[in-house]
Parts: sequence; C-alpha cells; structure tokens
Amino acid sequence: MIVANEIELARYCIEFAIKSGASAARLSLNKNVMDAYTILNGELDKVSHSADRSIYLYLYVDGRYGTFSTNRLEKKEIEDFISQAVVMVRMLGEDQLRRLPDADRTAKDATTGLELDLCDATYESYSSEERLERAKSMSRFKAYAPTPEYTVLSEECEYAESSDDTLLIDSQGFEGRHRETSFNCFSEITIQDKEGTRYSGYWWEASPSRASLEIENCSAKALSRAAGQIGPQNRRSGRYKMVVDSTVASRLVSPILNALNASAIQQKMSFLEGSSGQKMFSEGLTICDLARTPGKAGSRMYDTEGVATADRTIIDNGTVREYFVSTYMAGKTGFVPTIEDVSRPCLMPFIRGCKLAESKKDVSLKDILAICGNGIYVTGFNGGNCNPVTGDFSFGIEGFAFSKGKITHPVKEMLITGNIMTLWNSLVAAGSDARTSSRWQIPTLAFENVSFSA
Repeated sequence: MIVANEIELARYCIEFAIKSGASAARLSLNKNVMDAYTILNGELDKVSHSADRSIYLYLYVDGRYGTFSTNRLEKKEIEDFISQAVVMVRMLGEDQLRRLPDADRTAKDATTGLELDLCDATYESYSSEERLERAKSMSRFKAYAPTPEYTVLSEECEYAESSDDTLLIDSQGFEGRHRETSFNCFSEITIQDKEGTRYSGYWWEASPSRASLEIENCSAKALSRAAGQIGPQNRRSGRYKMVVDSTVASRLVSPILNALNASAIQQKMSFLEGSSGQKMFSEGLTICDLARTPGKAGSRMYDTEGVATADRTIIDNGTVREYFVSTYMAGKTGFVPTIEDVSRPCLMPFIRGCKLAESKKDVSLKDILAICGNGIYVTGFNGGNCNPVTGDFSFGIEGFAFSKGKITHPVKEMLITGNIMTLWNSLVAAGSDARTSSRWQIPTLAFENVSFSA
C-alpha cells in the first residue's frame, strides 16, 4: 500500500510543479502487486509476480496541457522530471479549454480508500505456497475419464490475486484515495468428440474478497460449456426471437454507453447525438450507474479527474437522462459536466406487459426462455462490430436453438445483423441474473424479430 512518505512526495510534486511554472497540476500515484499461477493439465505451468509503482502527472502551463509518467520516485530525479515536463508543455499548442474540474464537484469523502469495502484485509496474510495450493485445487484434469461423447484433451486453470492502491491529488486541494483487492480464477477446457471435432469452453469468477470467490466449480462449468457445443445443427436464415446470456450481454450494451460519451458526440461519432431528454429506446430499458455500491467490482468514489461519483440513472424507461461529460468536453460541447465515464452500469429487470412490482422481481434465464417460446439462445459472440455513427451492427454468434422454452440443440456459424436502436426497441425482457463477479451488471436479455443469417 501507499505509505506516508510517498503521500508526502506526491504533495511535494504538486507544489514543485506550481513553483516550476505550472498554473495547475494533477497527480496520480499508483501501486499494484499481482501474483498469478497457471496450472496446465493438473501440473504447475507458470508462476508470475509483478509489482509496480508509478506517478502520472497532468500539467496545465500557460494555456497548454501535457501528461507525463515515471516510476523513478527519488526526490532529485523527480524534480528534474517535473522541470523538463513543464518546459515540454510550453512547446505544445494552446488549448484554453483544458483545466481542472471545479473544486466543488470533487469528492470530499474518499480519504482512506476503504470507504467502499473493496479491500480484503486478509490479502497479505496468505503465503505464496497457500496461493499455489488454491490454484492447484481448481484443476480436475486428472479426474476426467473419457465418456462416450467426448474426451478431455486439455485443461488450463489460472488463479490470480492483486492489490491496487491509488492516490489522486491536485493543486486545488483535492485528495482522494482508492484501494481494492481482486481475486480471480479462470478455466478453459478443450475436448474432442467421437468424430474428432474439438470444442473449447471457459468460465471465470472474480471478487474483491477471497472468501466470496467461487473457485470450486470453475473447471466443471468450463467443461459443461464445451460439452454443450457437441453436435451443432444447421439453422435456416430468418428472423427469430433472440435470448442473450448474461455472460455476454454487455456486448449489446457497450455501443449505447459509448455513444453517450460527450467525446464521441463532439466528434460526430455517436448515433445518440441530440438524444438528451429524448425517448430513444423501449420503455423496458433502464440503465443505472450504481457507482457507490459497497463491496462490488467497479464501484468508485470519484473518476479520474477527482469528480465525485453518485448513483444515477443514465437511461430511464427508454429516455436518455445523462451524457458522460468530462470537464474538457463540457468546454468543447457546452454540455453541463457530469462524470467522465460510467463506473458500474446496471440494467434493470423488465418483462414487457408485466409490472414487476406486482409480480415476481426475480427473472431468470428459464423464465425468459419460457416467455420467448422459440428462438436462438446466444451464449457467445465471435467477432463483428457496431458502427458508432449509424448504430448498424454485425456480430458472429454461437449458442443454441430453443423451442417451447426448452433448449434443443447447439448452433454456430450464424450472424446477427441490424441496428442497435431498432434492436433495443424490440426488447422483450431483461432478467435479474447479472453476474455478481462482473463490473457491468447486465442480465440475460431477450429481443424479438432479430435477423439471423446461417
């Protein structure tokens, strides 16, 4: 973790930058430690340890702006570094819109970095040997016997622990601290069926807390996903109802959030330009940024400018309520500054034609398949893109056909095409099953009349 003398050095850097001619300055001091263990086919394959400490300096000099970084934190060296940085900024072109955010917008309650309960106090209590044993416990390779349907060819498991500590300060007196730990496990399994065709499946879990990391069934879930792909059948091109699994549903949400960024709007690279206050989507689409949820990945007290976060509604029943507007983009666009980017987007549950408050609030994959009846259940995206200007998209998919609410057979090598706006105006349902391990809380989704090409 960041220690007292490093905090004092960070404060000194700001003071020295001002003395050296900067009109304003911001500094980010970051420390990170990570240990990772890879187990291949039941045997230790790789161990990695990394430790990093660095300073990022943002300088405003005579109407000009520049960013610099260094990992040399000795006082004399950093004085030379800052002096040279100020000289270099003076060589850049003027940009009078570059400035620090108004002081009253910055966070005042992020003093320890522990406010959001994202730091596991037991992190440093475990030895390398204990971490290695936990990594080995993930592997099931030696227990897998051939079945009539398939043989397991390989299993790769990775277990990683990391600790991050960041101090952000500026010349207006803002000081903020963010600390978090992360515990991650990942398994990928390759199998071969009786015809010799190979399939791969993966699964991962993540948590800020060691105790809450669900490590036991990671490989079993990866194997299940691989085995589920055996025997894919051809499917005719056409328009189907589409159910998108919660593990990959964020792929269809990210174009919307990207389009709400003021930078994209200012550069004419957004299909949501002019959408503020307008109903653009189905009434079932509500996305909130729950930035200050304790103990959950993605939560933060402030953005990279130091601006205080808050739980807020980004899209409310299809109506765009807020853009993501940094201090710089506010000057470029005339928009009211908000927050630089989304922290922890959460898509709210929805069933078309049903008020959830008067019905069940838990909406599962099983429920959504039953609501849709027949269609394609997408469990993976294989390439493709979405045009940020028009919203037109084309994505390769894999998954399963389903009939009468029941999965029937795997499908692959299909393509979905359309427009993001049209797609989200055909929303049928959104579940309540977003993965707790993910920063993006996007549940199972269902749409109608989606164009599939075989």
